[in-house]
Amino acid sequence: METNKKAWSGRFNEPVSALVERYTASISFDYRLAEYDIQGSLAHAQMLANQGIITREDFTAIEQGLKQISDEIHDGQFAWSLQLEDVHLNIEKRLTQLIGDAGKRLHTGRSRNDQVATDIRLYLRASIDEIIHLTLSLQSAIVNLAKKHAETVMPGFTHLQVAQPVTFGHHLMAYFEMLKRDVERLTDCRKRVNQLPLGAAALAGTSYPINREQVAQTLSFEGVCENSLDAVSDRDFAIEFCACASLIMTHLSRISEEFILWMSPAVGFITLADRFCTGSSIMPQKKNPDVPELVRGKTGRINGHLVALLTLMKAQPLAYNKDNQEDKEPLFDTVDTLVDTLRIYADMLSGVQVNQAAMRKAALQGFATATDLADYLVKKGIPFRDAHEIVARSVQYAEQKGCDLGDLELAELQRFSPQIASDIFSVLTLEGSLNSRDHLGGTAPNQVHKAITRADKWLTNEQT
Repeated sequence: METNKKAWSGRFNEPVSALVERYTASISFDYRLAEYDIQGSLAHAQMLANQGIITREDFTAIEQGLKQISDEIHDGQFAWSLQLEDVHLNIEKRLTQLIGDAGKRLHTGRSRNDQVATDIRLYLRASIDEIIHLTLSLQSAIVNLAKKHAETVMPGFTHLQVAQPVTFGHHLMAYFEMLKRDVERLTDCRKRVNQLPLGAAALAGTSYPINREQVAQTLSFEGVCENSLDAVSDRDFAIEFCACASLIMTHLSRISEEFILWMSPAVGFITLADRFCTGSSIMPQKKNPDVPELVRGKTGRINGHLVALLTLMKAQPLAYNKDNQEDKEPLFDTVDTLVDTLRIYADMLSGVQVNQAAMRKAALQGFATATDLADYLVKKGIPFRDAHEIVARSVQYAEQKGCDLGDLELAELQRFSPQIASDIFSVLTLEGSLNSRDHLGGTAPNQVHKAITRADKWLTNEQT
């Protein structure tokens, strides 16, 4: 009987039913907070001893007991119990078994409400640090690939129609910029994660003379949550992180969609290394881009977790409610999925093979330099709208002939505007089009190299 007695059962006349016990327990997933629960407990116990709330002897016993528990967990020797509900009570029960009454004093001045809020923030802070590191590694892989292809011509698209020539390096660097914003968002999110709730107790604070600032300093928190009600019930930080994660996955889903299209034999721009693809059980010729497809699919999964947390919190009155137990599984899965995705994506980019000839051939289709002809006419003094009309008729003519604008004779082009001279052919080449966009943010190879240099410098600063 004593073994299965709940920490809170003194008020009750009958035990919890087996079904309710399984339904309400969280140990099957929150055991992964054990490392952070022990960190928080050590800092709390140290503060209690410093404040004279527990004795130095009790603190020493607690410290030694938690060290043994940490070793048992690390070695896979710790016996997790469903009857003890969650990670906090499992650790507290084992601590009491090891050191007796000193273990029972550890919970002085705190509640599981502020305890779990602290554990989650410690876990998420460490996860954000790892995710930022992995995102920077992915950005490095993007930059390395962009360096090889700063001058590789490909078509730029709008509406999936050929629009204007760009370089593959320039295209890749667009994703570098997206991920740069993601790193900035995560860095900012971390500041709000890194606030200490411990000391709020159940909801109203505690009557013991605690020192929250000391605990915050011990655990490297930047500050303390300044309202006890908000401290135990807030999950904004988890929602904000999931929003950041959804954006990262959305960016990776976009490039995944492009890789899937580009790897199709009908396009043939790139090939992924075999280790990131699978074959067909019936069609032996198939090489399927499974990793990009799964990234695209898992983006919906992460977006779903964000919506789940928003929905979880939307109708909760202050302060803590049992609903909040449901915050962990979507948060944990978001972290796990994002970490795995970032790791595999950086590796996958290192194995991308580029078919430069196919990219160039595609850039020569769809009249990609039509805008350059319009710009040429504007520089000759023709209003842009008139130039637009002239080029549209030129394109229609070339389309009927089955050739590109650059393949037309000078006399043919002059039928649409006498302002066109022999210098037009340098404008209508792919390289001429690229080099003409030589400004900050433009696709000229000169600017792509400069963008890569800036990216290298930014990555160096972020990684130090």
